[in-house]
Amino acid sequence: MKCPKILLAGAGLMILAALNARAVDVKLIANSSVKADRISPDEIKRVFLRQENSLADGSHVEPVLEKDGPSHEAFLKMYMGRTDDDLQTYYRALVFTGRGSMPKALDSDAEMVAYVARTRGAIGYISAETSSEGVKTLAVAYAGESAQRTLITRIEPEYPETLRRLNIGGTVRLRVTISAKGNIEDVQLLGGNPILGESAISAVKRWIYAPSHSRTVAEVSIPFDTSH
Repeated sequence: MKCPKILLAGAGLMILAALNARAVDVKLIANSSVKADRISPDEIKRVFLRQENSLADGSHVEPVLEKDGPSHEAFLKMYMGRTDDDLQTYYRALVFTGRGSMPKALDSDAEMVAYVARTRGAIGYISAETSSEGVKTLAVAYAGESAQRTLITRIEPEYPETLRRLNIGGTVRLRVTISAKGNIEDVQLLGGNPILGESAISAVKRWIYAPSHSRTVAEVSIPFDTSH
């Protein structure tokens, strides 16, 4: 009678292990010279297969790969639909026929961020948990999906008392990267008073949006009115 229980327990452990071992989520990053904020799955595949060297907005891009690891495996599964061996065979054929060259290949997420940050037009990928400071995060835009996301939880920023007393206000503009799950991954100040911007960024980082199929990049304006 103990066998079924043992089998069930073993199956449960196997399922748990499988869940814990699943591939990490990845995000697409680009050098600041790339004007686009969004990229489609088709564009990702064409760029990394060396079929195109520019995005829909005309930005020139150069694909960068990781040699191996969880981020690389997740990227291949999510966007390329092929194994690393298949991809390497494809690149070797490009080189052999003179139709293209092997992309730059790096050892880690940290190397990827550093290289993309300093290399004009570079586009690559890292795990969703890795800091993307110094590079742009590109939202993946699926066909038919609206760029608008429904805001579920909004935290209002604190108005710095010193600036309020000095009657210093205005509007802060932010670029916000929203994860597929709805939490805020990154906030960048586009315009406005830097001190007010710090307060706005602190609040916006705690906002929660409705889930979606992919990351979304949006611009948010937050007013600081001295009369309130």
